[in-house]
Amino acid sequence: MLALGVALVWVTDTVMSDQARRDGIAMAQSIESYATSEVTDDAYTVGVLDAATSARVTEQITRFENLTRLRLWTVDGVLLFDSLHDSTGFPDGDRLDAATRQREPDAQVVTEVLGQQFGGTQSTQLDVYVPIEHGSTVVGAAEVMLDYAETQSALSRAIRIVTAVVAGGLVLLWLLLFRTVRNASLRLQSSALENARLALIDSLTGLPNRRMLGDRLEKAIAEHTAQGTTVGLALLDVDRFKDINDSLGHDRGDELLQQVATRLRDAMREDDVVARLGGDEFAILLPDIRSVADAEAAARRVRHLFAPPFPLGDLALHVDTSIGVACLPDHADDASSLMRMADVAMYTAKTHRLGVSVYSPEEDDSSPARLVLLGDLHRALGVENELEMHYQPKIDLHTGQVIGLEALMRWRHPTRGMLPPDLFIPLAEQSGLIHDLTRYALRSCVAQIAAWSTDRATVPVAVNLSAHDVAAQDVVEVIEDLLTLHGVPADLLEVEITETALVSDPSRVVPVLHHLGEVGVRVSIDDFGIGNTSISLLRDLPVHGLKIDRLFVADLATSGKRGSEVVVKAMVDLAHSFGLDVVAEGVEDEDTAEALRRLTVDQAQGYLYSPAVPAEQILPRLGDKKSDTSPQVAREQRR
Repeated sequence: MLALGVALVWVTDTVMSDQARRDGIAMAQSIESYATSEVTDDAYTVGVLDAATSARVTEQITRFENLTRLRLWTVDGVLLFDSLHDSTGFPDGDRLDAATRQREPDAQVVTEVLGQQFGGTQSTQLDVYVPIEHGSTVVGAAEVMLDYAETQSALSRAIRIVTAVVAGGLVLLWLLLFRTVRNASLRLQSSALENARLALIDSLTGLPNRRMLGDRLEKAIAEHTAQGTTVGLALLDVDRFKDINDSLGHDRGDELLQQVATRLRDAMREDDVVARLGGDEFAILLPDIRSVADAEAAARRVRHLFAPPFPLGDLALHVDTSIGVACLPDHADDASSLMRMADVAMYTAKTHRLGVSVYSPEEDDSSPARLVLLGDLHRALGVENELEMHYQPKIDLHTGQVIGLEALMRWRHPTRGMLPPDLFIPLAEQSGLIHDLTRYALRSCVAQIAAWSTDRATVPVAVNLSAHDVAAQDVVEVIEDLLTLHGVPADLLEVEITETALVSDPSRVVPVLHHLGEVGVRVSIDDFGIGNTSISLLRDLPVHGLKIDRLFVADLATSGKRGSEVVVKAMVDLAHSFGLDVVAEGVEDEDTAEALRRLTVDQAQGYLYSPAVPAEQILPRLGDKKSDTSPQVAREQRR
């Protein structure tokens, strides 16, 4: 603003000075015109002005009050006339030449000292050389000196006034801008502080957010490194929160999260950090604990905070939580790994409904051992003789005949030996490889049924479909294509789906089951009794049989489990009322088999009859379809 003020004053001074000079030049030209009107061309040629002409020139210029001196010069610099009658002066040669050659007046402000013999006085003059033209010829120049003191004084006063006005205006403008800028600056500072706070604080609950938790976690790990302490981290989320949001509305959901945050914050120690990571997920940092057991105990205390209901308006809502716990250095060695391990543990707690779960490498899909096994499984799908289908017979409990088979996959690992499905099927489901394994099983089983048909030894073979497969329509197309390719009747292939897969997404699963029924493929519900299948759904499903979960079968052989017989009998009667066959799996002794006969179960499978064996070993059994259930054979089969 100071530079702007200086520039304004300088521009004003320049403009006013130039204007004053132009006015002076115009006055000088007027004086030259009057003064030289009586001078002839011969005077400029000879260089002498007679006395009469000089008198007339003097008379002509007396009317100009501001004129202080007039001198007439020839182009050669010869003095023709001086109003002060001083014949000793000399012209300014450069200015005289410039005026006569360029035919333009040349003005310059000069300071004249008068009366030097008495000390002298200074006066400011505007000295103007005006070219004298007679016709088209420049014959000389008139040096007109005008009193410039008053003009200079007026210019100085004007500049001072302009300077004062500009300075005052700029000061006023500065004050206004200062107030505006200061207020804006304060607002920006306040906004910046609020943004910085919001960058670290969750706006809904007032708890630290993920970023602040990360900072505190890094500090806690740095202290652990220096002091050798244990750092614990618990991640938790609210079970069924989506259902709560959908049914009660997002406002009630937000209110529930605020109440959860309050309970967590009030219950933890001062050094502990309770943070909201987003959605219904919270984290609790335990920066100084003695052991993993202490962290787990703290997590269980947190879970107890959810026991009292949460009041939401007129509703008292009971909710539960799943908590995952991980510690450093026991489970991880840096902040990101610790967060991931706690997240894995929370997922385990939620999946298995454990409430609280401590990190375990066996549950970690991304642990090095599981990643290596997953890579081996990818490779096994591309080679022969590693993945095998074994077959376990289903026995008619009343005739003892083999009336069906269940196909079970085995993996002949090149270094780890024969692996059962529970070691790699869950891994395949989590990684997406389950679709490839299912297609491999279907191809192998349909081809095997075709081979057995050649030997006239045919019984239905059941293949297990995962929840991922049974919810996809293309699995029906795959089955149809395989049956057509191998010329296998559809009623020789049976698919088994778990009850939990059925109830998890019935809107997608039921149409697939109807399509399979239209093709002619038999459908059975596996692990029946542990899900929540409604009677109406079971009645309308195109299924042919139920397989009672082995948990209920195992209880039949245990003394004091009279209640298990009641449950099994109820399931059998329900299935028979709908015209369904009932299969019991996991039968390992004759007492259990006898109990199942008494309960009118139709079929059984288990180690009592035979484990799952390769196709070449099951073929002799299919010839007579008679099961040898002697203890000796059973022991041999177990081996």
